[in-house]
Amino acid sequence: MTIDTLAGYTVVELSTGVAGAYATKLFADAGADVIVVEPATGSVLRRTTRSGQLPEDAPDGPLFRWLAAGKRCVVGDLTDPTVRQLALAAHVVVADLPTGPLEEAGLLPHPRNVVVTISPHGRGPLEDAPGNDFTAQAIGGSIAGRGRPDREPLYAAGRLSELAGGVSAAPAALAAARHLLRTGVGAHIDVSCAEAITIATNLYQDLMFRLIGGIPPGPGRIIMFPGIEATADGWVGLNTNSAQKLEDLIVLVGRADLLGDTDVRSDPVRKAESERSIRSWLLEHPTDEVLELATKLRIPVAPIGNGELLPGLDHFAVRGVFVKEPYDLTAPRPPYAIDGRRPAARHPAPTRAERTPPGSPADVARRPEADGHEAGDLPLAGLKILDATAWWAGPSATQLLAALGADVVHVESIQVIDGMRPAAALPFATLDDWWERSCFFLSINTNKRGITLDLGSARGRELFLGLVAWADVMVENYTPRVFENWDMGWDRLKAVNPRLVMCRMPAFGLDGPWHDRVGFAQTMEQVSGLSWTTGYRDGPPMMPNGPCDPLGGMHAAFAILTALEQRDITGAGCMIEAPLVESALNLAAEEVLEFSAFGRIGERLGNRSRERAPQGVYRCEGDEQWIAVAVEDGQWPALVDLLGAPEWTKDPALSTVAGRFDAHDRLDQHLADWFGAQARDDAVARLRAAGVAAAPVVDQRDVVTQPVSEARGFAEWCDHPVVGRIPVITQPFRWSGIDQWIRFPAPTLGQHNHEVLSSILGLDEAEIAQLEDEGVIGTRPVGL
Repeated sequence: MTIDTLAGYTVVELSTGVAGAYATKLFADAGADVIVVEPATGSVLRRTTRSGQLPEDAPDGPLFRWLAAGKRCVVGDLTDPTVRQLALAAHVVVADLPTGPLEEAGLLPHPRNVVVTISPHGRGPLEDAPGNDFTAQAIGGSIAGRGRPDREPLYAAGRLSELAGGVSAAPAALAAARHLLRTGVGAHIDVSCAEAITIATNLYQDLMFRLIGGIPPGPGRIIMFPGIEATADGWVGLNTNSAQKLEDLIVLVGRADLLGDTDVRSDPVRKAESERSIRSWLLEHPTDEVLELATKLRIPVAPIGNGELLPGLDHFAVRGVFVKEPYDLTAPRPPYAIDGRRPAARHPAPTRAERTPPGSPADVARRPEADGHEAGDLPLAGLKILDATAWWAGPSATQLLAALGADVVHVESIQVIDGMRPAAALPFATLDDWWERSCFFLSINTNKRGITLDLGSARGRELFLGLVAWADVMVENYTPRVFENWDMGWDRLKAVNPRLVMCRMPAFGLDGPWHDRVGFAQTMEQVSGLSWTTGYRDGPPMMPNGPCDPLGGMHAAFAILTALEQRDITGAGCMIEAPLVESALNLAAEEVLEFSAFGRIGERLGNRSRERAPQGVYRCEGDEQWIAVAVEDGQWPALVDLLGAPEWTKDPALSTVAGRFDAHDRLDQHLADWFGAQARDDAVARLRAAGVAAAPVVDQRDVVTQPVSEARGFAEWCDHPVVGRIPVITQPFRWSGIDQWIRFPAPTLGQHNHEVLSSILGLDEAEIAQLEDEGVIGTRPVGL
């Protein structure tokens, strides 16, 4: 059975890019009526592939067929009165148009519905600057943090900033649409893909160095170790984001002698020797053996996926992750299920011959009358969420819901604190309250109340069930065995609260051969195909570094809001399964789509692209001054003029993207010479003025201080009781009527124990004191 929960919503897509198309795909898969408005010549996405433009007589490209399945397509634009009326009558409009046409159509500046605009850099100082995925990654700090220190920084392949913008836009749009139906108040949500990719790959860097007290010299890019490593017969992905996991790996390779009383990472000599030993051991063992042995020790490990390999992996085959209908291609299914039912496209993408006239506003769903909620409320005011998540993916879902007004209670224990706390705490290990100084935790848990409960104890579980009875939503992201071992599976929680929406976010799902494996963002990047196409042309696959966690959280947030819509309809609660790996596979879908359509495995191109050429990162005057240039089709003549039309630009073969891509080595030599004599910011300004997409490669440690970030209020200052006044990155969008995202900082450990236990569960001071004496609650980790 499929999900049609959003069948009462109409969404009009006025977008030519992947970001808007992906946002509306999530709506269409959940049953919404999505109407794509495209010109008579057809959406550019119809002709787009990772390998460049399709011939005009070829079928629509695989990416369009996946993104547009389940949608209606009509011919027109906003100059057509019927299209304008359709847009004005819809619940949600998703557009990547300039402000002018939207204002002329009456959609802005004071929308009567929900208008979502998505662009590379957002409205503000750079809204008119030419841009794309490449420049968004450069401005967002993503490129600067990736690659070898002795080589140029690298971009993450796979349209990652566009996908980040789209998946961030979707839950925001759904929350706003639900608010519209309750209050009659619309909203303009202005999404920046650059901000979305900052959050996805670079959320905490600025804050980390502020807390440390300074930025170390030299490049900010590294190759994470262990990460993607060579084996005797290929590649394997490893992740040891805690001291324990690294020690387990050191034991696995037979070097337990390197362990000691202190963290091996704190000793340069032992750290270097452990790295040499691990690499040497991996080169002596085939990939399958490494996977088997590491899994037994619960070390996060994965094969390096690509479009050919993925559908045949046993876990995905058993779970039916890849489907062919209705795409006529192999594609990942939508990344969540509600009570075992999955969203799904209901029909293939319309061909150009199957498009229809715009029709009439009467064709769209009628909006119910507002039910009297206060118009000034935040969109999710009154929603109660019990947050039993840790690390990044689960907390990012609940943080978005908290920012939009939900009351979120985050649960840890003094026996096992949230893994985000120690993950970035090594520089503060000598301080008495080191666990309160993690840039990770401080960045991803704003607007939440924090309590501690020992769920290993009967009393702790009893109190937790009391909070379950209070909550509308409970979210957890442990391996399936954890909550089952506590006898707090779905059946138990549903009996306590029949209206509860439970969202489970296991790494690999609730069943299947890998269901009990540990997995983090890096694991997902490795297995999904995102790493396969990222890396230097002459080097191994490379991880994008982080996006699968927060973007998995955004998929889960959309699923939660969809499930709440279902609860509104049925009156009954439900259980969501939102595996992190299936979110990652949707982000990397083009890998499988391209292989299914053309039999082509993705290629690592460094900073190049077959869709834009030349595209690269070039060194300018000064130390670590890099510029990102991505010449769209049609921008080449402007670049030639700016360069002074030198003789080498007059080759007729350079008139096409394909011709310039074939000549990229030669072009890069000339461009490197020219940019090497230019001041970076001056070159960026001149290129933008000429209409060429370009951006500074912003150091990830400087993103929040950039003029565009400050103008858009991307970071907000808050007062934390331990670390003091700090700037924290907020959301990747500006929202009309919401001037401040952070109402209070991330909680200290157990900060709200008394408040929550007394106000929600009715405990008195004596009972709370007894819980502290018994270690059920507390404010300091056990053993410290």
